[in-house]
This record gives sequence, structure tokens and C-alpha cells, in this order.
Amino acid sequence: MPERPARPIAAAMLLVAALALTGCAAQSTDASGASAEPTTTTEPSTPEATPDATDEAEASADAAADDAPAEGAYLDYTDGAIEATAGPKALFFHASWCPKCRALDEDLNAQGAPDGLTVFKVDYDSRTDLRQQYGVTIQTTIVFVDDAGEKISSVVLYEDPSVESLVAAMP
Repeated sequence: MPERPARPIAAAMLLVAALALTGCAAQSTDASGASAEPTTTTEPSTPEATPDATDEAEASADAAADDAPAEGAYLDYTDGAIEATAGPKALFFHASWCPKCRALDEDLNAQGAPDGLTVFKVDYDSRTDLRQQYGVTIQTTIVFVDDAGEKISSVVLYEDPSVESLVAAMP
């Protein structure tokens, strides 16, 4: 019988040892490198197999629905928020260094968003992608969008950064 090189056998033995140390059930090899039966087998449990899995899935769906922004709120913008929010929506391009933006931000925090309008506060400096998408070139810009995120209209509230001006600009 011709001799086999020691490298493949040594490599296989190292692999088996590594898998054994990590707690994995692995197929072992015998001295010839032939595959042997696994020493332990476990059946993975599937969420579908448990009666509570459906209840947990429904609870997760309900929680996701509860996490969806409500109409008439002033919230920080997150990706997907437009599509997840019902009713009229506006993006407020805000810069923390802008005194006019801070004034509108304070007014929105004090009075709240106008009834039924969800206002998303978008970071003017970091969200250049959204600035380009909506053609925003100056902070304090408000972009009104539909449910798909398409621009309906926009206005710059730099001269009068107030909730009243926001309401007057609503389409």
C-alpha cells in the first residue's frame, strides 16, 4: 500500500480538534482520512415547531406597527420613516449651528408639530444624499413629501422660522 502524505491527515486532525474545542458536532476522520460517522447529532429546533412561535411573530409585527411614527409628531429622521408613516409628512433640514434652525426646532418642540403633520428633522450636514435628492441648498428648508417620499413642494423658513410659517406653507 503506498504511503499517503502526512499533511492532509494532520490538517484533518487539526480541523476535528478545532471543531471539538468549539463544541461543534463534526464528522471525524480515521487515520486513512476516510470520513467516519458523527459522534453526536442534535436536531435543530425551528421556531415553526413551537406553538408560541406564531404568537411571538404576531407580537413582533404588532410592536413594529407600534414603533411606526404617529401622525402629528416631530421626530428625528431615520431611513424608512417616510414610508412607515401615514398622513402628511415634511422633512425639516436642520443644522445645529444655524440660529434659524434652532429657533424653528425650539418652536416645534414647544408647540409640537401641526395637527396631522409629521415633521422629520433631517441633519443638514450629514444627509447630503437627501439634500441632493430634494434639491435642498440651504438649511431651514422644509420639503413636503408623499407616502412614497416624492417631493410635493418645498419652502425655506429662514426669514420666519416658526410653526405658524410651517402651517402657512403646507400644501
